[in-house]
Amino acid sequence: MNAPQDIAHDYIRLGLALDRHVDGFVDAYFGPEELREEARQGPPSEPARLAENADRLLERVAADGLDPQRARWLTAQLSACRTVAGRLAGEAPTWEEEVERCFGVRPARVSEERFREAHALLDEALPPGGSLRDRYAAWIDAQLVPPERLTEAAERVAGLLRDATRELVDLPVEEGFDLELAEDVPWLAFNFYLGGFRSRVALNRGRPIWAPWLVDVVAHELYPGHHTERVVKERLLVRERGFLEETIVLALAPQALVMEGIAMLALETALGDEPHEAAAERLRPLGFRYDVEGSARVQRAEALLEEVGLNAARMLHQDGRPVEEVREYVATWSVKPAAVVDHIVEFVRDPTWRTYIATYSRGLTLCRRYVNGSRERFATLLSEQLTPAELEAD
Repeated sequence: MNAPQDIAHDYIRLGLALDRHVDGFVDAYFGPEELREEARQGPPSEPARLAENADRLLERVAADGLDPQRARWLTAQLSACRTVAGRLAGEAPTWEEEVERCFGVRPARVSEERFREAHALLDEALPPGGSLRDRYAAWIDAQLVPPERLTEAAERVAGLLRDATRELVDLPVEEGFDLELAEDVPWLAFNFYLGGFRSRVALNRGRPIWAPWLVDVVAHELYPGHHTERVVKERLLVRERGFLEETIVLALAPQALVMEGIAMLALETALGDEPHEAAAERLRPLGFRYDVEGSARVQRAEALLEEVGLNAARMLHQDGRPVEEVREYVATWSVKPAAVVDHIVEFVRDPTWRTYIATYSRGLTLCRRYVNGSRERFATLLSEQLTPAELEAD
């Protein structure tokens, strides 16, 4: 086996070994089955040994003359693996340090002035009458997608977005997805990439999902978000260039921050700044309301509230604030329904996802800056190994 493939195999082994300690550390895997079977044998490896393995792999990447771009990407990923293994072995970075070491960005606290600005925008966008929270809840309730219509609605939106995505990148004719509904999970939706250009996407039916949000979720998880990125990278990087490290997706690594940034940009890239008219037309036969004009204005406000969850995670894990105080903070500034507030708090409390919350807003900031309105640059994000440091430097 040549040196790059040997390193890729050992990188996969390390990721699969860490997944036995951290539930959800491996977001997706479609590489050699023998490596998965090997990882399942015997008791989990000691975290200290996994930290040593990460250190040795970092040295090999630096010494083995890999393509510079590939070496930078692997170095960033392995540094994150080293951080996770070290924490499991007893090292105690602060929450802020852990975010920086895993994802390559430092999570600065966001001023509440941004959230006040969002509240002012919501106040202008929503129909009058009652408190801002009540008006926002009424606006959402009027557009809820009935659970029995959720799968059909998502499939209709996916068809619209797939057509738009084909104008961005070449999609293999055999690509596709299956939809399912889930309950009692800490996320709104999840893409389980299966390999072979196929995904399984789960929607959380236990959460209120309103029409404009469903459209954003489908873009995020499928076209041109997570599913599209994995399909394009499987075709171009794995099958054509033999980069086996791309057959494993690690949740607590820079790869995830870039992935979420892509997905957060997905809807506007596919359908432009005003995506709701086309989506509403596609959903009209299903009979539920879709406020096209209001959605555009409300989503501009919601974008400014994206980092409420990040501040909440900092309060909980960096500042040591009580859970009830954090919940009150999220309720006050997000002005979301109680079920959504509970979801946000549950997400940032989860041992796996407590740092992951940083990938959304920070990933969006870096990817938006890199793309700068260029569809060609968005296609580059879908097809190349790029790190947060490279996006920031660019």
